[in-house]
Amino acid sequence: MTGIPAMVDHLFRREAGKMVATLVRVLGPRHVDLAEDVVQDALCSALESWKYHGAPENPSAWLFQAARHRAIDLLRRNRTFDRAAQELSRRMQGTPGEGELRDDQLRMMFACAPPSLPPEAQVAVILKYLCGFGVGEIAQAFLTSVAAVEKRLARAKRSLQRGGVPDEIGAKGAAGRLDAVQQALYLLFSEGYHGSHPERSVREELCAEAFRMGALLAEHPATATRATFALLGLMSFHASRLPSRIDDSGSLILLEAQDRSLWSRPLIDQGFLFLSRSCADRELTPYHLEAGIAAQHALARSIEETDWRGIYKLYSLLHDLRPTAIVALNRAIALGRAENAQAGLRELEGIRETGGMKRYPFLEAARGDLEERAGRRPEARAHFQRALALARNDSERRVLQQRLARLA
Repeated sequence: MTGIPAMVDHLFRREAGKMVATLVRVLGPRHVDLAEDVVQDALCSALESWKYHGAPENPSAWLFQAARHRAIDLLRRNRTFDRAAQELSRRMQGTPGEGELRDDQLRMMFACAPPSLPPEAQVAVILKYLCGFGVGEIAQAFLTSVAAVEKRLARAKRSLQRGGVPDEIGAKGAAGRLDAVQQALYLLFSEGYHGSHPERSVREELCAEAFRMGALLAEHPATATRATFALLGLMSFHASRLPSRIDDSGSLILLEAQDRSLWSRPLIDQGFLFLSRSCADRELTPYHLEAGIAAQHALARSIEETDWRGIYKLYSLLHDLRPTAIVALNRAIALGRAENAQAGLRELEGIRETGGMKRYPFLEAARGDLEERAGRRPEARAHFQRALALARNDSERRVLQQRLARLA
């Protein structure tokens, strides 16, 4: 019984975006509300039905069938939608084929990112309609408020309903939209790698879904850009560390304590392959720099043997391209390793605690770590206690409690 809600939640992440994309591809973006409602109905039906009758042999096919029947029923109540209902019945008979889903996913990605929308709104609507993010998770990703995200999504939906889904994705159609698609996949992977979920700090299925959709971009001539390959390289390097990020009790393991023998060598090799494909010209994107940083960690045999000075330089370049508080935080951590703890603390002083950074536990944790390495244990304890109060799930709480216990 207890596993059914978790299964439905997993399927929501994995299948909701596909079903909405397929429905909107047939019905058009003007009916995005109908598509969402139908998918939600299917998931609610699954939750209720499976509790009593057990999960079906093929849960994904069950959901597609439930969504198909509900959509056709609603459409046939209005004669003007008869043609759409017939097309929907034809295309959603059973589970759609992978080739068809691939096209629908790509078209929907780009339909969710019309150039008329600001970049952050483009990304937010992709996270919402393709990646299954809740409003709170989008707010965490952007380090902003729920109210701000709700306004952004409302404006974006109106624009999406006025637009259309491109039949073909050529170079012209991709221009002005690809950046938003790439950033959405980056944030989806980040949420899986170490996100804000109240129960789970690491969700491998989100990482896999982000990589799957990134691979779709790499397969299409118009979207197989250097940035796409750099993004896939970054994901590969980070994914290689997933087996070492959680211990047997579900606690998060920080980089310095990870067993590097558990890192996946095939994924590291894949990361270098993608990174080499991304460097065919002089184009330099944030994904190139982040992949370069991840590559330095992959090459190091220990935290002490890591080229922290090189990582600091890469973070400095990244900050020039993407001057966010998170990048500034990681640059300060790298400087603290490259030089000394006091240099890292001075760098942290320049980070403004605005928006989501006020609630980000690892800003306080970074201060605590640097204070500890500077020999100021009372100050370190105070920062770790503040970080503990901000922790977003049990996994984060446990790792911060371990640090406090070490300082006791």
